[in-house]
Amino acid sequence: MILPQDGQDNDANHATPQHQQQQLYFLQSINSNIAIRQLPSQGLSFQLWPAATILVTLLDNNRNHNGSTPFSNLFKRQENGDSLPLRILELGSGTGVVGIAAAAIFGAKVTVTDLPHVLPNIQFNVDGNSKVLEQQSGVVDVAALSWGGESQHMRFFLLGGGKKIAFVMAHLTRWKKESVFFKRAKKLFDVQIIHTEPPSNGSRIGVVVYLFTGKR
Repeated sequence: MILPQDGQDNDANHATPQHQQQQLYFLQSINSNIAIRQLPSQGLSFQLWPAATILVTLLDNNRNHNGSTPFSNLFKRQENGDSLPLRILELGSGTGVVGIAAAAIFGAKVTVTDLPHVLPNIQFNVDGNSKVLEQQSGVVDVAALSWGGESQHMRFFLLGGGKKIAFVMAHLTRWKKESVFFKRAKKLFDVQIIHTEPPSNGSRIGVVVYLFTGKR
């Protein structure tokens, strides 16, 4: 992973107020807010997607379930107080809201990634929530990752980690051809639906959250 260079100029650092939108998320499980800046004029990577909002809600709702649901079991803390913090790698982080929320809610060490031109806005959001992250012992690192390249296939990372590594994906189907991805994925991974969101805003379908683990 390649970190952005210090001092790199980018339009996202100099957005004018009229082009900014701020979204506040109240995280009930830790009684704290996180604030996320959107820059809609910059493109889709700078906007909040329904899937991201749903993941934040699931993280918040499942923090205190103590492993009683498939989703909360992924983030269950070990009883041993000396255990290492949960480590999370997020792909295609966009505004960074999911990674920031996960770090704050679980006191996790999170690496949020996206294409290089998206990183300044993610870093802005990380810095803007530094107080709540510090209070909850959460850490968020920002790095560039152009996933999908031959040298960065996630299947090697997942298949080599056994049961200790899992991949969670929130997905809203847009095209029928996307079913090919899931057919191929099931040849390598155990794929489980762990949450289905009802349709909203006139949509026929809602966001579905999948869990991928290496085949046993």
